[in-house]
Amino acid sequence: MQLHLSTWQDVERYLEGSTGIIIPIGSTEQHGPNGLIGTDAICPEVIARSLGEAVPAMVAPTISVGIAQHHLGFAGSMCVRPSTLIALMRDYVVSLSRHGFDRFYFLNGHGGNIATAGAAFAEIHSDVSMLVRQAPRPIRCKLANWWDGKGVKKLQSELYGDDEGQHATCSEVSVTQFAYPEAIKRVNFEARAPAYTGIHDADDYRARYPDGRIGSLPSLSSPEHGERFHDASVDDLTGDYRTFLSAA
Repeated sequence: MQLHLSTWQDVERYLEGSTGIIIPIGSTEQHGPNGLIGTDAICPEVIARSLGEAVPAMVAPTISVGIAQHHLGFAGSMCVRPSTLIALMRDYVVSLSRHGFDRFYFLNGHGGNIATAGAAFAEIHSDVSMLVRQAPRPIRCKLANWWDGKGVKKLQSELYGDDEGQHATCSEVSVTQFAYPEAIKRVNFEARAPAYTGIHDADDYRARYPDGRIGSLPSLSSPEHGERFHDASVDDLTGDYRTFLSAA
């Protein structure tokens, strides 16, 4: 059930049975020559939609621009400052908590968001602690990465081994090819990209990783693989979401 495709009456009826909501969060940044700029937002969005159907759960609009300053050396990349993302996540939670939501499951598609999300949760809990508030249950927030489950990790190892890489990975490119087959970019790479040696500012990133990839060989990606990763991630996350929803 997608929030933006619901009416306010639909949401009121939903809240009679559940106070949990899934919020996809990602980034808008380059993903090498064959990876879509929207990869880190597309992956959690399509997986969240299927997770919402499986649980079932309400799914909020995606936060699609994240912490990606180091990608700004590549055309089309966008970013927000950590303070901006913290404020945005806080405002999502505060807005929705007014209506009765109290379990906020942020489904993440971008590693660069992890530290900032932790800071955002600290801000949210500080706000709640400092306010006079009466509610049946305390607000809880969690960040879950779509790629972290055992099923996805096993599939990455089986299909790609070391060619999976750290950025513009084979698995994430595959998920976008499954989601948007009409947007597939065919590129035959000569070799795996340079291995990770650190990231600083945008110019440093461009110098270290000239085509945008880090350690990956995403010519191995396919929409068929993407469907398997999608399904594995939904399976991995279903139990995690239900546990989160029911926790005190």
